[in-house]
Amino acid sequence: MVAATRQARQVNAGSARLPRIDYWLFGSVVALTVLGLVMVASASITLADRELGQPLYYAMRQAVYIAVGVATGLLLFRIRLAILERMGLTLLLLAYLMLLLVLVPGIGVEVNGAVRWVNAGLFRLQVSEPAKLCFIIYLASYLARHGEEVRTHVSGFVKPIGLLVIASVLLLMEPDFGATVVLAATAMGMIFMAGVRLMQFSGVLGLAGLSLAGMAISSPYRMERLTTFLNPWADPFDSGFQLTQSLIAIGSGAWFGVGLGASIQKLFYLPEAHTDFVFAVLAEELGLLGVCVVIALYALLVWRAFVIAAQALQANNAFAAWLAYGLGIWFGLQSFINIGVNMGLLPTKGLTLPLMSYGGSSMIVMCAAVVLLLRVDHETRCTAEGLSASGIAAAKRGRANR
Repeated sequence: MVAATRQARQVNAGSARLPRIDYWLFGSVVALTVLGLVMVASASITLADRELGQPLYYAMRQAVYIAVGVATGLLLFRIRLAILERMGLTLLLLAYLMLLLVLVPGIGVEVNGAVRWVNAGLFRLQVSEPAKLCFIIYLASYLARHGEEVRTHVSGFVKPIGLLVIASVLLLMEPDFGATVVLAATAMGMIFMAGVRLMQFSGVLGLAGLSLAGMAISSPYRMERLTTFLNPWADPFDSGFQLTQSLIAIGSGAWFGVGLGASIQKLFYLPEAHTDFVFAVLAEELGLLGVCVVIALYALLVWRAFVIAAQALQANNAFAAWLAYGLGIWFGLQSFINIGVNMGLLPTKGLTLPLMSYGGSSMIVMCAAVVLLLRVDHETRCTAEGLSASGIAAAKRGRANR
């Protein structure tokens, strides 16, 4: 027993000096972040020069956001997953509080008819971003504690769905239809991975799809976006303007692009060129080659997240596994939606391209999500070398085996 304790301490000391991480995941994240910073600088340089007289204004702010995200990540990496698991309910309540707070007059900031932000000094915080992360952490802790109930009883499946409905209603009150779709799809994906009965899952999924379709049809604004994406050229100077300009940018890139910094569409033609539509500028300047590289990097990120999750599950750490699955689904889904919107494959949504689009809220939260994946991988590797698995569920199993 003493020898095992000494070995664990040695592994802990070694991991403190040199954390064990997945370098494929780390490398893909660094590549996406650096490429995103370059593209934000290119896409915003003309706009920043005209409006602010500082060509690199948005690029420098993005660099600050990245630095804050890295600093936040370094602090978060030191927190054991067992602590996060115990904080699941607290984080869920925090998510609800943030989503409620933004609806309070005088606190929430309205932009283009939507109230999604609160002033946070350096930047405006889009509350849906940290709220999504908090909900994913809570759901991972719930699945770790009640996994058997989710797989065998309807009540275990209905409870998290009810909590998801509350979060979705609060998001729709802003309104933020895109964040609602991402959160709901991510949560349903996590529950599916946990082994819920297929009939129950299919029924709730069908009901959710009908509900979202009903909300889209009942809202003239959302219905216009749906119909516009199907044929943006029907009204290319009004409702279809943004999408047609994005398609022109992507088509102009051809195989190898027009060259870095040589985009025409960013010259006040394509709205939100450095935020939601930075992918279109990248496609124009770097061509199909650049598009394939970006898609490959996101595919690598999601693949490594799923590999890390599978390894955590094999190491008997359910919370870490469901958390990694959730974060992987989130990254994959949001990047897929953003790229699909830019290419005219999906209706227009106000969703950023993870780790690449300009924005403080998205960048900081995505950095935190990446660090959580690295922490899962780190603890799983330590467990394989002799340390006990972290997490409430694992601790309970350990006590039961004594």
